[in-house]
Amino acid sequence: MNPRVVSIVFAAFVSGGLAQQTTTNVPPISQDPLHRESPRSSVYAFLQAFHAGNYVEAARYLDLRQAPRDQRTKSGSQLAQQLGQILDRDARFDVASLSASTDGNTSDGAAPNRERVDSLQLDGQTLELSLERVTLRSGLSVWLFSSESVNVIPQLAKLLSTSPIERRLPEPLVNWKLMDTPLWRWIALVLVAAVLGPLSGLVIRPLLLLAERIVQRVAPRVDRSALLPFVGPLRWLLCIGIFRAAIEVVGPARLLRLILERTLALLFFVAVAQLGMAVVDVVIRHVRTVLESRHHSFSYSAMPLASRILKITIVPLSIAAVLSAWGYNTTTILAGLGVGGLAIALAAQKTVENLFGGVAVITDRPVAVGDFCRFGSQVGTVEDVGLRSTRIRTLDRTLVTIPNGEFSSMTLENFSKRDKMWFHITLNLRRDTRSGQVRDLLQTITRGLQENPKLQTGPLPVRFIGVGTYSLDVEVFAYVLTPDFDEFLQIQQELLLWILEAIQAAGTALAVPTQAYLSLRGVAPMRGDGLPASHDASPLLASEAGRP
Repeated sequence: MNPRVVSIVFAAFVSGGLAQQTTTNVPPISQDPLHRESPRSSVYAFLQAFHAGNYVEAARYLDLRQAPRDQRTKSGSQLAQQLGQILDRDARFDVASLSASTDGNTSDGAAPNRERVDSLQLDGQTLELSLERVTLRSGLSVWLFSSESVNVIPQLAKLLSTSPIERRLPEPLVNWKLMDTPLWRWIALVLVAAVLGPLSGLVIRPLLLLAERIVQRVAPRVDRSALLPFVGPLRWLLCIGIFRAAIEVVGPARLLRLILERTLALLFFVAVAQLGMAVVDVVIRHVRTVLESRHHSFSYSAMPLASRILKITIVPLSIAAVLSAWGYNTTTILAGLGVGGLAIALAAQKTVENLFGGVAVITDRPVAVGDFCRFGSQVGTVEDVGLRSTRIRTLDRTLVTIPNGEFSSMTLENFSKRDKMWFHITLNLRRDTRSGQVRDLLQTITRGLQENPKLQTGPLPVRFIGVGTYSLDVEVFAYVLTPDFDEFLQIQQELLLWILEAIQAAGTALAVPTQAYLSLRGVAPMRGDGLPASHDASPLLASEAGRP
């Protein structure tokens, strides 16, 4: 025989055998999309849907024909969840022991179209979970958990519950659920939350008394009121800790537990932020007290601004901590905030300018809170230097608010920084004052100024500076040794009265302007054209203008 023919026949024989073997091993295509053809495939698909958390789909493996149509979706999902928990907790249950045949196990002694799944003991009575072969309207036969098994699911769930409390509670408290959490767990959480307020108050009182005793020994000067800002945040932290422990004991469902844990994380970091702000207030108050004796103005200006900056810093740190506790990637968020912050900074240039202007006012200290100064065309007392603006109380008792960016670039005259005040006047003596009288007056005023301990004078505090239009001018120049403006006014008043007395003693007087002097004597002052100042020249001018 031709070897080539033999090889062709052998290849055909082998290929035919392989084709037959391959065809034999290919499983038949399932007609049911939920794979309920056999007991094993039905239970396996049910467990897959249960573990995926798809309880609506898992309910389609239960025979719910006896349940009302409007309650099948809700009750079916709850029953499917309970059934999955029952099968998971029974160590004797094995899905591989179920029949893979579409007809089920015919040798287990069960009724036709029935398949035993599991058996459990309840109050000395054996309860079975079984599958039943049901024919759908489409004519397709599928295996579902029988209606009898569906009816005993709540009893088995209560029996197998890990909570000893549920075994003794009425069935509605266990079976009625909200967010997959039984009603009794909701009641327990609400009761714990209601008790936390009074309980935290009872616990915090002895702790506060203990803290007061410790503070009195460590820092006797600290007042009891300094501890009061810490009471609120500490009570919140205590309540959060107790409620967190209650969640572990009560054991709510996964969704409710996630919501409660995130809420507690938010409240926790809010309480920590409040506690940090209280610490900032105490530290700033202590530093302010220490600096007040030596740097009074600096303590009242820089310390409030430092307190605000520290508190503002605490807020974004708390927000980042909350987002991190919620499972968000804070690195990505901070990177995004960096790019967004650049855009915000460009859009808020004035705000940033005012912020740095406030820092410049505090660090450079041209003025401080309480200083009396001139800014622009107004004068007033600085009442507050904030992050955005500076507030000044004017002499009219109005409050002027100036943005720090503008205030830091103004020319400021700070009257409160004066170490002494300038006394400077010009005496206009009458033109008929004799030279000897002027010389005596100069000596008298000079001697009086130099002998006054409240004054600082130069080598020539009083000098004759010239002959004016209607007076002889004498200048008085000295410094009053006081930074107190009210004391300066008192000393200035005494000096002016004394100088008036010295002028009178010298036999002269202050000059009166010529026009005012003539008016006082009843003489009409003359105009430049030789007519009296009160004479109306318009008729004369009109007659002259009307002549040819």
